[in-house]
Amino acid sequence: MKKFFFLLLTLASLQPMKADEGMWTLYNLPQAVYETMKTEGYQLPYDKLYQADDAIMKAVVNFSGYCSGVVVSPDGLVFTNHHCGFEAIRSHSTVEHDYMLNGFCAQSYEEELPNKNMFVSFMVEQKDVTSEVVTEAFSKMSASQRENYLDSLENAWSKDVKQKDSTLRLELKPFYEGNSYYATTYRDFTDLRLVFAIPKSMGKFGGETDNWMWPRQTCDFSVFRIYADPKTNGPAAYSKDNVPYHPQHWARVSMDGYQEGSFSMTMGYPGSTSRYLSSYGIEERYAENAIRAQVRGVKQEVMKRHMDASEAVRIKYDSKYAQSSNYWKNSIGMNKCIDSIGLISQKQQFEAQLQQWMDSTGHYKGQLDFEKMQRLYQQRLQLSKTLMYWAESFARNDELAKRAISAQRSKSTDKKGKKYVEFKDNSETFDLATDREILAVMLKNYREHMSDEKYIPKFYQTIYTQFGGDYQKFVDQLYKSRLMKNDKKLYTAKRWAKKDMGMQFGQQLFKIYTDLKAEFKKVDSDIEEQERLLCAAKLRMEQDLPHYSDANFTMRLSYGQVKEYTLGGKPSGYYTDAPSLHRKMLTGDKVEDYRVEPVMKELFSAKSYAPYTDPKTGKMQLCFLTTNDITGGNSGSPMFDGQNRLIGLAFDGNWDSLSSDIFFDSKLARCIGVDIRFVLFMMDRWGHADRLLREMGIAK
Repeated sequence: MKKFFFLLLTLASLQPMKADEGMWTLYNLPQAVYETMKTEGYQLPYDKLYQADDAIMKAVVNFSGYCSGVVVSPDGLVFTNHHCGFEAIRSHSTVEHDYMLNGFCAQSYEEELPNKNMFVSFMVEQKDVTSEVVTEAFSKMSASQRENYLDSLENAWSKDVKQKDSTLRLELKPFYEGNSYYATTYRDFTDLRLVFAIPKSMGKFGGETDNWMWPRQTCDFSVFRIYADPKTNGPAAYSKDNVPYHPQHWARVSMDGYQEGSFSMTMGYPGSTSRYLSSYGIEERYAENAIRAQVRGVKQEVMKRHMDASEAVRIKYDSKYAQSSNYWKNSIGMNKCIDSIGLISQKQQFEAQLQQWMDSTGHYKGQLDFEKMQRLYQQRLQLSKTLMYWAESFARNDELAKRAISAQRSKSTDKKGKKYVEFKDNSETFDLATDREILAVMLKNYREHMSDEKYIPKFYQTIYTQFGGDYQKFVDQLYKSRLMKNDKKLYTAKRWAKKDMGMQFGQQLFKIYTDLKAEFKKVDSDIEEQERLLCAAKLRMEQDLPHYSDANFTMRLSYGQVKEYTLGGKPSGYYTDAPSLHRKMLTGDKVEDYRVEPVMKELFSAKSYAPYTDPKTGKMQLCFLTTNDITGGNSGSPMFDGQNRLIGLAFDGNWDSLSSDIFFDSKLARCIGVDIRFVLFMMDRWGHADRLLREMGIAK
């Protein structure tokens, strides 16, 4: 008994006295969390978060399924990050009208630019449906049976929701590693138009040099508008007759700013975290990170060389390069943090304590088995590494490989039941010479790092025997495949498919993938079950504490404070100002990522920035740090003060805490946001967007 009491004291000592960790669902926000929010500076009743007609969550949106955003006007203006709008801005750019390089500002509704395959989603309702999902029969199902059952439930419930309101849809998702299930109802608006974008030199200022770093001076924002059916003010497919959407509620912009210790709250759609992950799972993630960084480093070198040589190529690859390099650097930084804080060792210590608790209480005895978990992960590790090499080399790169794999997966059939594949002309999204060289270097890199002959496709023999080991010559021949033809049905059972070099390439690549997935299935469900039990045991052992579920791209709240951090005895400062940006601009001849247009240097050497200066510091503050808990998907999340007023947009985390997807370090983890006054300054002084400022109620 004394041993168990000592264990509880040890666990209690591991809990931080005060930390802002947590990605909390709103409809069931624990009272203890809300009370802590109030002590840190939140000033409004709980219903102003979720329930009231003017609840702030009603202004927050899922932006196109990969970012977050916030509605800031009665006419449906949406703020998100520049990098979230990157592809839309790029898609409208040409060499003659390069909005990436020169920016864009619509002077009227008529000039606002429509976008394909973009949307915003408003969360309408969320509820816990665990008791309806996790029945005795469900517990006995295999992993594939559960997947089919959950799909059927989601379809049935979504159908019921649509019968009541055709503009709604429902998602059913697991929470707490599959120990709970929530149903979330959304309303999607698909007519989303580009309104304002600053030049990339400012929207991505600092580039890869400053990515994930502090201090930052990046003005990471773009502006869109939601359009709606003129009769119903509801969702509608794009039409020139649609009108600006009038939301039920929108966020008010604050010019009052913040100071160190001020309350800060983010709301958005964090994509994925793994805070409950076992030590064995972290070891696997570490290995995958190393592979991702290696492969992307090789690929990005090719992209950059071609982009530097041609403006047309740069426009096509700006977005692709940014997406690739973002998690290239993240993978490097995460592994660095895992090492520096000894995270795997920390997890192992916690698992030992959890084992003691299970031994003392009998809970989960015979179910959660750490030795079994270790064996399972050891079986899967090499498979995980091979799959990462395969995915990074072939599934996320060149056009031909993507088409070749898609042809194997295609389920399209004509009226006679014959299978075919068809590719639309997307030549505006890639450059042929760049595309070919990327595939050639990826083929070479994959072979150099793949020792298991089982996962070497047969076409490598062709490269050596028919092309003398020249990967580029093989690829050049490969690109003559009919797969590169556009807007034609290619029947995959035809004789051409059996002889076509591209189809053979795809078949062999896809076989490697299916073989890997088959091996995965042998251990996957058992690993998932052990990880679920690990989460359940932690929740049971710490049942007197509030817990949040890992991120899964559902709306979450994070609260915290504006706060610097200290590293190596050196304080970081909690904000950057205009002179710091100007100093970097002046080094643009040496650092490419700090190059800007002459007008930007003029703007940021001004004697006065009023009315956008901070009333306390007298400076125009650009970016700032908070203790808010964020991850990928939070990009564009609004940052609110204690009165639900908008003070900034979250856009990054800091290098010193890049392990935060799997461990939140309260001393170092920081959210980097762009000050809303920096945003307004750029809209005003550079964009002269008076109509938009008036729309938001900003007095100049």
